[in-house]
Amino acid sequence: MHTLRNHSRLAATVLMAFAGVSSASAATLSVGPGKTYAKPCAAIAVAKDGDVIEITGNTTYSGDACSISRNNLTIRGVNGRPKIDAAGKNAAEKGIWVVNGNNLTVENVEMYGAKVMDGNGAAFRLQGAGFTLRNSFIHDNENGILANANLNSDILIEYSEFGHNGHGDGQTHNLYIGHVKSLTFRYSYSHDANVGHNLKSRADTNMIAYNRFSSTPPGETGSTAYGQPSYEIDLPNAGTSYIIGNIIEQPALNQNPAMVAYGEEGATNAGSDLYVINNTFLNDFGDGTFLFVSGKVPTPAVIQNNIFAGIGTLSTQSSSVLKTNYRSVSPSFADRSKYDLHPTLSTLVIDAGSDPGTSAKGVSLAPVAQYKHVAAGEARPVSGKLDIGAYEAKDTAMSATWTTCANENGTCSFSGTREVRFGANGVYSSVVATGSTPCTLAAFGDPIKGVVKTCSYSSNTLAAPTATPAWILCTGESSTCTFSGTRQVRYGANGSFVTKTFTGAAPCTNAAFGDPAPGVPKYCSYASTTVTTVSTTSSAAADPGWTVCAGEGKVCSFSGTRQVRYGANGVYATKTATGSIACTNAVFGDPISNVVKSCSYKQ
Repeated sequence: MHTLRNHSRLAATVLMAFAGVSSASAATLSVGPGKTYAKPCAAIAVAKDGDVIEITGNTTYSGDACSISRNNLTIRGVNGRPKIDAAGKNAAEKGIWVVNGNNLTVENVEMYGAKVMDGNGAAFRLQGAGFTLRNSFIHDNENGILANANLNSDILIEYSEFGHNGHGDGQTHNLYIGHVKSLTFRYSYSHDANVGHNLKSRADTNMIAYNRFSSTPPGETGSTAYGQPSYEIDLPNAGTSYIIGNIIEQPALNQNPAMVAYGEEGATNAGSDLYVINNTFLNDFGDGTFLFVSGKVPTPAVIQNNIFAGIGTLSTQSSSVLKTNYRSVSPSFADRSKYDLHPTLSTLVIDAGSDPGTSAKGVSLAPVAQYKHVAAGEARPVSGKLDIGAYEAKDTAMSATWTTCANENGTCSFSGTREVRFGANGVYSSVVATGSTPCTLAAFGDPIKGVVKTCSYSSNTLAAPTATPAWILCTGESSTCTFSGTRQVRYGANGSFVTKTFTGAAPCTNAAFGDPAPGVPKYCSYASTTVTTVSTTSSAAADPGWTVCAGEGKVCSFSGTRQVRYGANGVYATKTATGSIACTNAVFGDPISNVVKSCSYKQ
């Protein structure tokens, strides 16, 4: 696959591209060791409208902060990427480069360290109209980009990475775009915002296409420090907005349980139409909301061809138009641990998408690209029917017939390894299982609330999974990790983990696992594959000295006065009772949420 840095067809599809206009007499000013200008701001100070400034790469320029007042300038790194380190300096108490001119284009730079007295310093403070940024890395500033309101301004950001920007106050972000005419944000990677949002935009029109929004799990090495973002995408004033072909991940540790917010402060922009098409959502939090659409938004959002992985409310807007989306607690991807999110196995995903058509303004909604890490893109190879999610499957087309095997709360049995779907009225989630699976909300999640569901198995027999399971981040310390079926769960950080087996949920605590990494914030991950047996160390029946006496909601009876414990998976609350005791949360409290518990008495 080729990258799409010069793909003209895609440029037209994603709405608009804005480029600076250079005059025929434009000069090229050279910056760097042995060049005419030692630092970028020296060249910026003498540049004329339309000039090009070339900055020698693989060189750090410290404390080089200034205002840019010329129009139609191009600033680009050459022979490597130059590093612009604020090093305690700023321009006009606003940031590193304060842009007052119009139609600035910046290419191939790294910028970091912007700090000012009011905590609102930006690598780029945009005060003019028109701005293009590409092939750049913006990190560890109080704001990555802070754009003033300007209804004459079109902003294009592509092939760029934003990481760990934010002062930590929740009011500063990786990108904060004010009320401008339009924002196009594509083929980019925005991650680990420091308490703020990975992308916030008040633009009248937003095209957000083929990007990755995520965070680095604590203890894992990334290009920046770990962050706890609030929203992955926040469009507080609505506006005509296209969210197409993105990977949007909610980390287990976050500042807000919603992933995408639309119109939260009121639908005050010119449009209120939202199109969420062919994205892959990954919710590692174990709860929350995929799409928060404010009740102040009058137009139903169009939500089509998306994968929603994990647990949470799909959309808060009851009038949302939902079409050919796929929900699963743990969908099958080629290799989720390495972010290879090409779908596999599922006939509910492969060739299952529907034509999204065009928007109310005639813009094509069909995805034509897919994100390629880091901060790049490639053509989406659609040769037949469209697949659901941000990627086309690498597998060949799949088709199947479905055989009903169980009603809700029953058991679906079959031969071999098959995909099993659970749901009703054309809305399903699915798992791959061998031999049988419980037809329950615990195993599948709830793809359609308030409706009695059934299970069916696919006519296709699949090879039993043999690959080493990936670890899926589910929650931070002192919370509950929730998943389907029986799985291994690991707890720890920085390469030091304790692993145990649980069913349905696990408390992510020292009490449940011990402390594998003292003094370090820890987190839990669960294995991407289920296990068929539970460790005997978590079974009351196999625990010497304890006799199982009742299931949850029943009465445990015995002779004399004894200790009685209540719980599951090695996590219990204990009381002393005489003769009998009710086996309920009301009596013992709830030692492990979302799991069926039992009582045992000490022999």
